[in-house]
Amino acid sequence: MAEAFEPKNIIVTGGCGFIGSNFVHHVVNEHPGVHVTVLDKLTYAGNPENIAGLPEDRVELVVGDICDAELLDRIVPGHDAIVHYAAESHNDNSIANPEPFLRTNVEGTYCLLEAARKYDVRYHHISTDEVYGDLALDDPARFTEETPYHPSSPYSSTKASSDLLVRAWHRTFGVRATISNCSNNYGPYQHIEKFIPRQITNILEGIRPKLYGDGKNVRDWIHTDDHSSAVWTILTKGVIGETYLIGADGEKSNIDVLRAILERMGKDADDFDWVRDRPGHDRRYAIDSTKLRRELGWRPKHTDFSEGLDQTIAWYTEHRAWWEGAKAATEAKYAAQGQ
Repeated sequence: MAEAFEPKNIIVTGGCGFIGSNFVHHVVNEHPGVHVTVLDKLTYAGNPENIAGLPEDRVELVVGDICDAELLDRIVPGHDAIVHYAAESHNDNSIANPEPFLRTNVEGTYCLLEAARKYDVRYHHISTDEVYGDLALDDPARFTEETPYHPSSPYSSTKASSDLLVRAWHRTFGVRATISNCSNNYGPYQHIEKFIPRQITNILEGIRPKLYGDGKNVRDWIHTDDHSSAVWTILTKGVIGETYLIGADGEKSNIDVLRAILERMGKDADDFDWVRDRPGHDRRYAIDSTKLRRELGWRPKHTDFSEGLDQTIAWYTEHRAWWEGAKAATEAKYAAQGQ
């Protein structure tokens, strides 16, 4: 374990998005001496309501683009860490139009790394398990920090590219960087284009849920609160230059997750429609987080997926005003893709 790093003034890119905003809440609630500057472009996936109500003396929102080097020159000095969540992240969108993914995920990461280098700021990079490609359903293996990169989609290939930039800027320029690759997150504030909130909001709207392909694709689910605590652990205790995988042993097939949602919401387990699979759909993701647990002492708290799912269903049920405005457009986009 490295010598403890105690940041007091951090930038969180993408802090109005799903995972980023949950991290901002985590820092505000658990680390009272830390000030957070949220840098967010406020694309369709960024919602200032996600951080509304947090104390203004603790959280400042800067609306801007991570590719704007002049903006970074203004805001990075005076901060001691950048935690980089901002990303284009939806696979279906990357297949329809890869260009924004290249700009945000690759060029944006480059700009942040240059700012971290220029102002000697600690940098933590949020990545995904999708950079490793996929595993066979009957393969007992799980991804580790040593697994070769083998991305399948425009999204995952741009995230893999950004990871490689981070490693190069650490080795070549000495940027004080770490990387984390996390499995699929679920919880509050997730955009309704994503799998779990799409199913929940469909049921709430009286729409039959939709399931890709044969439904056997496996994802390794982690509650976003656990992701947040892991990132803080890596930021403050991680060894510079190292990569850590974040996971909570939550492997479940898509059809099992959908049926669990249906049953919890009072529907028949088969009350859904099959839709065309996405191109290049990865079969299975699975994370081995032994290094993070053994070396840094992190443990997930939300290990009961059923309980976490109940809490997530309750959140979307109680926050209809948060998602209703985007629902019709989201479903229209899927319908145009035959999904």
